[in-house]
Parts: sequence; C-alpha cells; structure tokens
Amino acid sequence: MTDDAAPPASGALPSLDELLATARVVALPMVTRFRGVEVRDAMLLEGPEGWTEFSPFAEYDDEEASAWLAAAIDFGWSAPPPALRDRIPVNATVPAVDPDSVRTVLERFPGCRTAKVKVAGGDEPLSTDVARVRAVREALGPEGRIRIDANGGWNVDEAEHAIHALAPFDLEYVEQPCPSIDELAEIRRRTKYMGIPIAADESVRRVSDPLAVAEAGAADLLVIKAQPLGGIHRALRIIERAGLPVVVSSALDTSIGLAMGAHLAASVPGLDYDCGLGTASLLAADVTRAPLLPEDGSIAVRRVVPDPELLDRYAADEAHTDWWLERLGRAYAVLTSAS
Repeated sequence: MTDDAAPPASGALPSLDELLATARVVALPMVTRFRGVEVRDAMLLEGPEGWTEFSPFAEYDDEEASAWLAAAIDFGWSAPPPALRDRIPVNATVPAVDPDSVRTVLERFPGCRTAKVKVAGGDEPLSTDVARVRAVREALGPEGRIRIDANGGWNVDEAEHAIHALAPFDLEYVEQPCPSIDELAEIRRRTKYMGIPIAADESVRRVSDPLAVAEAGAADLLVIKAQPLGGIHRALRIIERAGLPVVVSSALDTSIGLAMGAHLAASVPGLDYDCGLGTASLLAADVTRAPLLPEDGSIAVRRVVPDPELLDRYAADEAHTDWWLERLGRAYAVLTSAS
C-alpha cells in the first residue's frame, strides 16, 4: 500500500473496537440484477462526523478492501473539504435490460437528461446493445446525452467495431471499453477521429492508476469513486495530479455511501459531466426514509442518517454479519500495517 493509501485525513485511525461498536450489516434487494448483483451488502459505521459506509464487493481481497475502509473512516472521522455546490447533477443508469424495459428504468430517474447504458454484458450479441441504446435515444430524444459502459468487456477489435455501431446514437463518451491501460490507449488512438471521448473506470482502482492512465494517453476523462480510492481527500489529490476531467460515480452504494460520493463531487473544482450518483434508484430498499434519489436530475449534498427500523428490517443474517465483521478486522489490520 502506497503513502496515498495510508490512514485517512484525520491522521489517526479510530480503534477497531470503536468501529465494531456501531457496525451494522445490511442486505438490500436490487430492483433488477446489476452486474451480477441481486442483493447489495454493506456495512455501516457511525463516526464523530456522522454515518459512513464500508462496502467492498465480496470478491475483493483484504488489500483492496482496506482502501474502502480508509474511505469509510475518512468520511466518518474527518470533516469533508469545503463544498463548491449544494446539488450534484446525475445520470440515469440503464442496466443490461431488454430494450422494451428501458422507459420503465428511466422513469426511476426523474429529470435526468443523461443516461449511462450498460453494454458488452455476458453472451449478449452487439445487436442487443444497439437495440438497448437505440431505445434510450428514443426515450431521451435528441437533446439527451448517452454514455455507454462496457466494464472492460471488449478486446480492442471488438471495441472498435462496437463503437462504430453505436456512434450513430451520438455518444457522450465510452466508458472502459477494454480492460487494460494499453488497450484503452490503442482504442483511443484508433477512434480519435470519431471525436468520442474514452473514459477510464476499472483502470482507476489503485491510487497510482489514474496517473498511469493519464501518462499513457489512455483516456480523455476519469471515472472516480470515493470508496475504492480511499476516500474524499485522497480522491481529490488524485484528481489534481492526474489533470483530467472527472465523473464522480458510485459502486452501488446505499444512500450513506452516495452521500460520500456527493461530498466528493461537491468539492471537485470543475465538474463538467453529470455524475453517476443516482444509483439509489437501482435499490428496491435503502437504509433511510429520505434516500438520495434524483430530483429534477440531481441529488443533494447532505449527510444521511439510517432509520433504526430499516436497519433491523434489512439486517444481514448472523453468519453473513460475522463474515463482514471478520472482514472489517482483516482490512483494519492492513491499514494499521501501513500507518
């Protein structure tokens, strides 16, 4: 773990006992399957600055999860930077649904004029992606903005073919068309004449990656997520050093995690793109009765307090809770070894 991934802005870690004292684990159903997830697990913690979230995906190892814990501590135990705005414009997110379901999905994002559309999913042919993006364009009309997200699902040749097929729908940008930085640089070179920007998301996972992406000329913009990058303060340092425009996005967070992302987006000096922070609309349940759902195409920059009854209703079972508590301890050990 690098110096950038050292303990959070407050300078001192709370004790593990302090973290465990307020830890609550929830399992929230999704409206529709999203990137293989049907139930979103999260651990919530309460610090002196308010509630915060630790929710690395189950497949992430302890080293990677430790950055998510650093982010949770940063948001719960350190005051966020000064906010430059009090609302964040957000995009709608369209999972890999049937084209006939697109309008129903978009209705969950009132006022959003930008849509991120998932493509390159599983065994689906490109024709299905084309039909889905066409349905989004028809729903949004000519003034709506469409960005596509392949989650690194194409090789360079496949990406080039797909971008040509989807370009007629007037794409705002293409997010992570290929998995590696070298492949991103190559597809960006091949398609530069088309004027469609390339965004890096999955490549921005470790604190050194944004700089590598910028130095390789692999992307025109970065998709930044507060939790994987170790928190708001570290993400802002990365943004400054990378020198590229950014989109602040989420990782299927609860509204508490989305509040972290909103505070990051509020602190970014230039915010030229709608952010991917409207994803509470993908949850069939949340931990608060005042979720951070899009209103008139934006979400508020505010702290979120969970509702005790909802924490009980969606509490994970005992075995699952124990697994998360043990994971918290392992991630904490990684953080303490770096301090």
